[in-house]
Amino acid sequence: MSGATERIRNDWRSVGARWRRAPRWMRWVVLAAVIVFFYALPNKEFYQYLGPIPTTESNFGQVLFTVSIYVLLAVGLNIVVGFAGLLDLGYFGFFAVGAYTVAVLTSPSSDLKTLWPWLAVVPLAVALTMISGVSLGTPTLRLRGDYLAIVTLGFAEMIRIAATSSTFLKGQRGFNQIPHPPGEYADGKPVFGVLDARPYYWLVLSVIILVVFGVRNLTRSRVGRAWVSIREDEDAAQLMGVPTFKFKLWAFAAGAAIGGLAGALYAGKQNFVNSQNFELLNSIIILAAVILGGSGNIVGAIVGGGLVAYLIERFRGIELFGVELYEYRFLFFGVILVVMMIFRPEGLIPNRRRAAEFKDRRKEVTVGG
Repeated sequence: MSGATERIRNDWRSVGARWRRAPRWMRWVVLAAVIVFFYALPNKEFYQYLGPIPTTESNFGQVLFTVSIYVLLAVGLNIVVGFAGLLDLGYFGFFAVGAYTVAVLTSPSSDLKTLWPWLAVVPLAVALTMISGVSLGTPTLRLRGDYLAIVTLGFAEMIRIAATSSTFLKGQRGFNQIPHPPGEYADGKPVFGVLDARPYYWLVLSVIILVVFGVRNLTRSRVGRAWVSIREDEDAAQLMGVPTFKFKLWAFAAGAAIGGLAGALYAGKQNFVNSQNFELLNSIIILAAVILGGSGNIVGAIVGGGLVAYLIERFRGIELFGVELYEYRFLFFGVILVVMMIFRPEGLIPNRRRAAEFKDRRKEVTVGG
């Protein structure tokens, strides 16, 4: 078994090496083809020829929107967990802050009755979630590991309990008639509505592309190098003069802003927000998506977020021996995670540095054994 897994690892590494050796123009052509594929994906004229990829028991456009939101969240959490090495178990709390900011300021059922347009509230939602990240990080980022994980977990639970019990946030009754993003077709019909999820998917896909370019540039800057040094050895980074607390706070703020943006997009699409949308399980799923795809690698986070969201929906409507597989989706998901952690702990598409670390550890175990 170990020989087979090692061969798979070597094949995977050779694919990655060939990709890195390919000319720059070829990589841009492949990347452009992938982007065009995903823009064309929600059209039935296209996906009906893709075999088992479309879902049969749920609206494929809606599934793709859900997948895109998970991908955006995974890219944001990857900054905190993958690049800065901070274990955040409450990331979905920032998503809730973004969604509730939009709901409170735009919905007619809000006590504020401000009725702002959706587009005007989105920057405010992103700013508030960023402030939330800084407010959470300032007193807690001197903690490490399990202690930081417990604090962030508590933050997400505080948001959920406040949403459930506060009369201002409406509990399970929630906020309705949240406005959609602006835009009309030539015949005067709105682009964004309740029935067709495809425009929302294209909107979130465009946002993901912009966010990925921004995060990529950030990780290649002085800030990104500081995050990696903190992740590898925080004490050594501090001794070398890196202001670790400041850069950890930046990672928290950047990740929170992306989470809040995802929440604002989600609230506009759903047209309704209540406390049941923000269960703790979602934070665990997003964290698992980052680890499954490859912590510390933007492509890995995208693949992990997309796979996790898609596979959960793909089980819907499938029966085996009279058993509805969708009811056991999290069991299958857990089994996949356990297998992954045994045979490929660095994730499907790992960061090269982290893959090398895991390789060295395997050698040490072999020598020690």
